[in-house]
Amino acid sequence: MPNASTFLDMKRRGEKIVVVTAYDAPTARIEAEAGVDIILVGDSVGVNVLGYAHEREVTLADMAHHIAAVRRGAPEIYIIGDLPYATYDTPQQAIESSRLLREAGANCVKFEGARVEIMRALTAAGFDVCSHLGLESQHHDVKRRQGKTAQAAAKLYDDALALDAAGQKFVVLELVPQELAARITQAIGAPTIGIGAGAATDGQVLVVNDLAGITAREFKHNRRYGAVGAALREAVEAYARDVRAGHFPAEEHAFHMADDERFAFERAAGLKPLR
Repeated sequence: MPNASTFLDMKRRGEKIVVVTAYDAPTARIEAEAGVDIILVGDSVGVNVLGYAHEREVTLADMAHHIAAVRRGAPEIYIIGDLPYATYDTPQQAIESSRLLREAGANCVKFEGARVEIMRALTAAGFDVCSHLGLESQHHDVKRRQGKTAQAAAKLYDDALALDAAGQKFVVLELVPQELAARITQAIGAPTIGIGAGAATDGQVLVVNDLAGITAREFKHNRRYGAVGAALREAVEAYARDVRAGHFPAEEHAFHMADDERFAFERAAGLKPLR
């Protein structure tokens, strides 16, 4: 199984790191077979799978459940798991929460914001840690681009440097200008993983529901690589038509008893033979 050093070496060689989300075993297995480098089990599971209105509703139990499922589907892949909202407010809480995610199968834990003291505590406790700067879905009420002004960009740049000095293994840069992401990528040792941050980062991550065409909404930072949602809807519609018309199941989908066993069953049950 790869470790954090694997991806640091990729950064140094200029090789792009492919990251995508997964929330269940079948999807994780497909992604591993497709050759992704890292699976992110994000708190995006809340709005993409669990039907929650906001990422803040996701619990540690939710995250542990889905990380374990992804680990079963992809036993050899490096997994980053999100620490949910309000589960890393103090260093001790962050450590306890991270232990649960590691026990579920995460190789690395991720939290949002420039929480340098949390980074130090987790790295000192032996965790691989990924930070997350720019748009913070857990903490920002409105999901919009970050770092647009010189002052805001400078703050994010300084935060990335501080988190790097504290021991981060990765940083996700979400919805920040490409120029800023490029500067951060050049300035820090840890690999940068971009989403809506341009092409200059060390790697890219997308939500699998978005790239596969399950999500109905269009996002500027996303490219649809499939139409899974439409294909699934068409398949279910065709199934419903066949059931209602009596076309499914057909003879080839049925199982039959041997004649002698059927006759014995009918006699024992006092049933008349079917015509």
